[in-house]
Amino acid sequence: MKRFGLIGHPIAHSLSPALFRAGYDGRYTYDLIETSDFEEAYSRFLAEYDGINVTAPFKELAFAKADMLSDECKAIKAANLLVKTPEGVKAYNSDFLGVRMWIEEMLAELEKEHPVCLIVGLGGAGKAAAEAARSLGMETILMNRTVRSGNVRPLEDFRSCFRDADMIIYNIPTAIAQLNDLTDSDFASGKPKFILEANYKSPSFGSTFISRMAEANPLARYTGGRTWLLYQAVTGYGIFTGEKPDLEKMSAVL
Repeated sequence: MKRFGLIGHPIAHSLSPALFRAGYDGRYTYDLIETSDFEEAYSRFLAEYDGINVTAPFKELAFAKADMLSDECKAIKAANLLVKTPEGVKAYNSDFLGVRMWIEEMLAELEKEHPVCLIVGLGGAGKAAAEAARSLGMETILMNRTVRSGNVRPLEDFRSCFRDADMIIYNIPTAIAQLNDLTDSDFASGKPKFILEANYKSPSFGSTFISRMAEANPLARYTGGRTWLLYQAVTGYGIFTGEKPDLEKMSAVL
């Protein structure tokens, strides 16, 4: 039986094992390998597993270890999925693959010639989201708490950038004060506007915000981080096994 797993620290509350087991009806094993020592975890992968997911704080180390890199890994310079192949260990980034899947679905509804995507937060997930949006031909606005480049906007510009964007991908783990500055007119009534948030444990967009947005613009939609997690799992597990997992059963876990 093929063996898969997740390495990182801390990961005790990860939903990955439950998603994996649901997707494949227990045909494969999936373990948590929790350690603060990446070299130890990587050695276990080589000795015991066919593929592993990688989470914080090891994504850059996983990227450096791989013998082969997928195109998205080369662009993002981080990996969260390693698979053994006859030619060596190949790295992928399912953060990119999962968010790209969501963007494609939203673009099909948007039907706009030059769509704009605002990326808020440029950590690992934010970099993956920006690359995914670019790969689909979207104009991207990059925004971060810390601005070290001229093409990155400060949080103070959030309201105007939010107003101009067709999609907003929010990757900051806490709510920024600028969310409170938004008015009903900023939700662009009559035009689709889609929000995806990475954080599923403690979302920054509460029920009051989502209700107010829906009332101001029935075409606006918020998608929580569990959907990104699900899409990440679907694409990643497909790479692991070469099979399509059961999306309905995986969704039930969330």
